Amino acid sequence: MAEKIGVVLLNMGGPEKLEDVAPFLYNLFSDRDIIRLGPPFMQKPLAWYIARKRAPKSRKTYEKIGGGSPLIRITNEQANALQQMLDGEGDYSVVTAMRYWRPTASDALQRLSQEKVGRIIALPLYPHFSCATSGSSLGDLKRCAGRLKIDTAISEVHGWPDNRRYIQSFAENIQEGLAGFGSTSAGEVAIVYSAHSLPTSFIEEGDPYLEQLQISIAKIEEITGYRGRLCFQSRSGPVEWLSPSTPEMIDTLAAEGYKNILMVPISFVSDHVETLYEINMLYRDMARKKGLTCRPCPSLNTKPLFIRSLRDLVIANS
Repeated sequence: MAEKIGVVLLNMGGPEKLEDVAPFLYNLFSDRDIIRLGPPFMQKPLAWYIARKRAPKSRKTYEKIGGGSPLIRITNEQANALQQMLDGEGDYSVVTAMRYWRPTASDALQRLSQEKVGRIIALPLYPHFSCATSGSSLGDLKRCAGRLKIDTAISEVHGWPDNRRYIQSFAENIQEGLAGFGSTSAGEVAIVYSAHSLPTSFIEEGDPYLEQLQISIAKIEEITGYRGRLCFQSRSGPVEWLSPSTPEMIDTLAAEGYKNILMVPISFVSDHVETLYEINMLYRDMARKKGLTCRPCPSLNTKPLFIRSLRDLVIANS
């Protein structure tokens, strides 16, 4: 009889309702893998202070997208779709674990322990590895396993920027997005790949995030035949970040005479505040003031071809 394999889809999580915003931000800023707030003993007090200071503004943002983040719901939908796709491949149990919200890594590990899985595949829902995203989530999972005294072997997936079906999924969505501009020539639409930003110090220390983003974009462009430009969103804190920022890119395209932008959320595999607010609202309005039409490329979410890409990753690591 084949052993049962647990699959943990790792994601960051998000506040599901407005009263969750402050505690979610506290969990986020408490993570030294993302941001180091002074010496280690000051991390949590400063995280508490920053979370309380930023919560009112963040709550207003979440109000604009329905009163909370859909990230956990979408991640669970992705897990359910993946479970169905794996049912004919062997004995798998797919669960989710959020780095900064519920269900936690401990919740996921305890559930898989009760199901007596023989081993675990940890699959971060970040196509491009960074110590601040995949690295933090994988580290948290291993620490939780140690605290719970769970010695089940854990296989870790470290980035999948050139996964064939992931690339095809984005290529299809870009072609769909370009078609949404109607009779406008695709050459008259600027394709902008917007990724979550990262402090440049991470890249200087060897983080592969930027290199893996460039791998994905090159693979997508091989299929679409259209070149795009990479920029970065969601900066926070007084450090040097990857550039150009997405607002800077909008300014550049306006100066070059472009009238249309297709904004591709290249580092995100599901809708959340960075797509629903920043791309769909904030950057759309910025572009409009410059005389440009900015439209979002559809997100992957539960697109069947994308779920197949996750299936491929699980099978390859089984």
